[in-house]
Amino acid sequence: MMATNRQFLWKPVSIAPLVIFRIGFGLLMFFSILRFWWRGWIKELYVTPSFHFTYWGFEWVKPLGNPGMYIVFAIILIAALCIALGLFYRIAIILFFLCFTYVELIDVTTYLNHYYFISLVAFIMIWLPANKNYSLDCLLFPSIRTDTIPAWCINIIRFQMAVVYVFAGLAKINYDWLILAEPMRTWLPAKSYFPVIGKWMYESWMAYLFSWFGMFYDLFIVFFLLNNKTRNISYFFVLVFHIATAVFFPAIGMFPFVMIVCSLIFFPAAFHQKILQRLPLFQQQNNKTKAVYNFNNNNLILWGIILYCLIQVLLPVRFLLYPGKLFWHEQGYRFSWRVMLMEKAGAAYFTVKDSTGRQFYEVDNKEFLTPLQEKMMSTQPDLILKYAYHLADVYKQKGIIEPKVYAEVYVTLNSVPSKLFIDSTVNLAAQKISWKNYDWVLPWQTK
Repeated sequence: MMATNRQFLWKPVSIAPLVIFRIGFGLLMFFSILRFWWRGWIKELYVTPSFHFTYWGFEWVKPLGNPGMYIVFAIILIAALCIALGLFYRIAIILFFLCFTYVELIDVTTYLNHYYFISLVAFIMIWLPANKNYSLDCLLFPSIRTDTIPAWCINIIRFQMAVVYVFAGLAKINYDWLILAEPMRTWLPAKSYFPVIGKWMYESWMAYLFSWFGMFYDLFIVFFLLNNKTRNISYFFVLVFHIATAVFFPAIGMFPFVMIVCSLIFFPAAFHQKILQRLPLFQQQNNKTKAVYNFNNNNLILWGIILYCLIQVLLPVRFLLYPGKLFWHEQGYRFSWRVMLMEKAGAAYFTVKDSTGRQFYEVDNKEFLTPLQEKMMSTQPDLILKYAYHLADVYKQKGIIEPKVYAEVYVTLNSVPSKLFIDSTVNLAAQKISWKNYDWVLPWQTK
């Protein structure tokens, strides 16, 4: 067992897969940020809103306004390009991780699984010698160049990819997805305008095909990519699956392309070396090579890897600590790789009362929230609480003594008609955000 672990972690392997991963990741992030900027999302999401739904424990994270947020995105953009080029790599990847994660912590309503994935990958890459071959750093400092690195530098990225895929597959093993074929049964008819296949979008068998194939794909694709005999055909399915996802569900953004590029990490070193040899200036960098890049404290690295892996395995299953239907109460839903598993919408009506209950004010959500914020808030308990706190503060500043906030919220889930979501008699301003179960969220009922 010890020998196997040593081989898995410390065996010298080619640095080529890590270099290709660095280049692909950097270029993807560079063009993603350009796309984000070009579409005006910096202003829409981080400059215009007067209120932001911060993460619990990160209430101190605030947007920098205009031009501050544009400067932050400019730093991310430049850092991404430097990552791809391998220029001042360590500084670039640290800046990218800090700035990108800062942006994601500003508002919970912008959370997407692939944003979380990007932050995790950037964090991992801080500790990896990804600039030790085919980089501008090697041209500036030739003595740092190496052809081999410890195996864990590749395997930790493969592990992170496996976590995303396998937990996404496990999440699909539920009644709604497999038995009801929801939300595919709801979503696919909107694609009936597609040529050739559009006529089948209303067919039940098509919804079941998408659902069951998606489950099997996520559960097993990593194992097929790890197998030499099945890797090539498996990557073909990676292309088909993610391109189809991008075409059918463009709202998912860059996630399919991120997974297509990152899945190349499963290919052997020879594959990546061939790519490197075709890139410009490769031969000029092929000199003064170290035998292997070694880390200074292997024991510290080992415990760091163990801790990181434990967090990645335990975090997605924390939903088991909460009673009831996960898709309904969403406690433990984020950071668990549940990608496009439900169609959920809500309508929330808030009332603020004074301490006596004699004076009351009906709230116009549009006065305080953007359309995206209102949409996301209306179905997620912790965001409902955050908004209630904000309303209490606003009306307190207007002279209302000890304002109480009540909400009547109706939510529809996977084509089931709207139902009352929370106890409308509870003063939300007096409730606490915590890891504990929110007992003011009404239980899911099918009838």
